[in-house]
Amino acid sequence: MKNCKIYCLSISNKDLQIIQSLNYIPVGLGDDKFSSEWITDKTLNNIAQKNKFYGEYTFHYWFWKNILPTIEDNEWVGFCAYRDYWGKEKVDILKKDKILNQEIQYDPRQIKDLVLKDVPKVWDKYDTVIGEHLHLDHPLKISKILKRGIKSFIRNPNAIFKKGRTIRFQFDMFHGNGNLDKAIDLLDKKERDDFREFTRSNTYFNRGNMFVCRSKETMNNYYESIFPWLLECEKVFGFNLSGYGQIRIYAFLAERYLSYWFTKYTNPLLWPVIHFDKIHETN
Repeated sequence: MKNCKIYCLSISNKDLQIIQSLNYIPVGLGDDKFSSEWITDKTLNNIAQKNKFYGEYTFHYWFWKNILPTIEDNEWVGFCAYRDYWGKEKVDILKKDKILNQEIQYDPRQIKDLVLKDVPKVWDKYDTVIGEHLHLDHPLKISKILKRGIKSFIRNPNAIFKKGRTIRFQFDMFHGNGNLDKAIDLLDKKERDDFREFTRSNTYFNRGNMFVCRSKETMNNYYESIFPWLLECEKVFGFNLSGYGQIRIYAFLAERYLSYWFTKYTNPLLWPVIHFDKIHETN
């Protein structure tokens, strides 16, 4: 990609052609057999053994320890994934499609027409870019409420109304009641109260553990904040976890924290994220 290095994370070697066609840097995570054209998180200083639980963040750790010291300041560097890409234009995609607060799935054959290939001029006014808000006030299925949501509603009674479906409520419902609060208790004191308030007052977060940044200092400060916290969380949650909502709890915690941290410490530009479902099947 011109004027920006975008690392595109994937769990399948099959995605190489798509990623290279966009001039993104292919990053292979997990247990697939990746060709030599991929960067992986298994070399140098790494925590690749935690990938099942940390998701994207085993690569972020690898990038922090091995690549960040070598990059130039004021150089755009960003991250996306094999199903979630940065959109080509600054448009309100959800309103355009008249499907508010729902995840839109695009045909992977549209990828070259929809995905960002050049740094937009408007980015010149910012140092960081994060994904547009993923709203949490969409209707909930009765089956999900009966299966795992009753305790969540008891802990968050305002969630009866859409405007009360906060980050905390959503995390309780899908990743274990009280787990977010337990994790926040482990945060550094200077972040603890602010992040707790963020999760209890906001009904959206920035999806995908994605950001683009051109400040080396900002990226380093973010990593110095999040990785010690996740290490503390390991002492509470460990790795004897089951079910998607529990196994990847560290990645889900990081996704909420990214939204908080970049909003607090930077003036980020919100940018659309394009979601392609079942992209492997089309390769």
